[in-house]
Amino acid sequence: MTARVPQHIPERVALGGLIAIAAAMGIGRFVYTPILPFMDETLGLTKAQGGLIASANYLGYLVGALAASLIALPGGRRNWILGALALSALSTGAMGLPSSMTPFLILRFIGGVASALVLVLTIAFVLDHLKAAGRMELFAVNFSGVGLGIVMSALLISGLAALGYGWQAQWLYAGALSCMALGLAIWLTPGDIEAPQTAAASSAAPMDRALIVLIVAYGLFGFGYIITATFISAMVRSQPEIQSVEPVIWLVVGMAAIPSGLLWLWVGRRIGVGRAFSCACLAEAAGVALSVLVLNPAAILLSAVLLGGTFVGITALGLVKARDLSTGNARRDLGFMTAAFALGQIIGPTFAGYAYSIDGSFLAPSLTAAAALVLAAGLVFRDPAAAD
Repeated sequence: MTARVPQHIPERVALGGLIAIAAAMGIGRFVYTPILPFMDETLGLTKAQGGLIASANYLGYLVGALAASLIALPGGRRNWILGALALSALSTGAMGLPSSMTPFLILRFIGGVASALVLVLTIAFVLDHLKAAGRMELFAVNFSGVGLGIVMSALLISGLAALGYGWQAQWLYAGALSCMALGLAIWLTPGDIEAPQTAAASSAAPMDRALIVLIVAYGLFGFGYIITATFISAMVRSQPEIQSVEPVIWLVVGMAAIPSGLLWLWVGRRIGVGRAFSCACLAEAAGVALSVLVLNPAAILLSAVLLGGTFVGITALGLVKARDLSTGNARRDLGFMTAAFALGQIIGPTFAGYAYSIDGSFLAPSLTAAAALVLAAGLVFRDPAAAD
């Protein structure tokens, strides 16, 4: 038996969703970026190995997101969210125990599955509660969770590094921080409510052409942002000209990401969601290219602002537009969006790592990523239905 959401606590529901996403995504998924340079230095990981570990996480994200979007999961969503949060915290902390590739790959895959389950199920869970409470204006708070988690992970890792703690302790403390977030989520998250009943849509209904264009563009976006998002800390650490900003570079990304979803959804309401998607992709392309073309502190900090200030917004805009364009089964269509996005993320870090092993530079993979983002912007902008 499910309970109706109490009308006086919608703020708690929204806050619980924000904390869950911050822990699973900002920490569980993205804490790898600031820890990677320390793992490289101590373990002698190659950039190809670093990229492979990242791709294992994104493969897990693909599996988890498709499971959450397309498969009827038994039991209440609250239990799945909290269980996945616990799995994310444990797999994050456990990364500090081994020192070889196989367990790294397994743990990051598990963490990817967990983070995707939390993200997809939390968004649906919070949406249903806020609809029932008539407080839909609070839903946008969830999009700040990724940036908040990145800020928390950046402060944690830079603080531990300043105290002389290495990569193993960094992972263990990140897992402990995620456990604290789990405790808050348990306290804040109410029971399940009945989702609104809607007529079942045919999964065999053909996709609109504009939706197919958007899915392709979304996959290009996944490839385009993830190379810089994975390696920006390592890039800064390896370049003497910009090493001075290493302690704050990931913090800047997170600070810019916190308002990103709200900002770009606001832009979308004024110029059209598709046009806002294209503009954000172009801004992100500029940031990705800037990270390798101009090696000075001001340029790399601007690159971090452009990256953080767009990738959460593009994610939100893409999902909103896909929902608008869906003419058949919305869960199926969002599942294809998720698959395309995850595929781009899987390919990106591995491609960048192996490209780096050839010429010792992120220039070629980063410019390829920027080109993919420009192509994504062009595909959506040129399609009248997708651009609206």
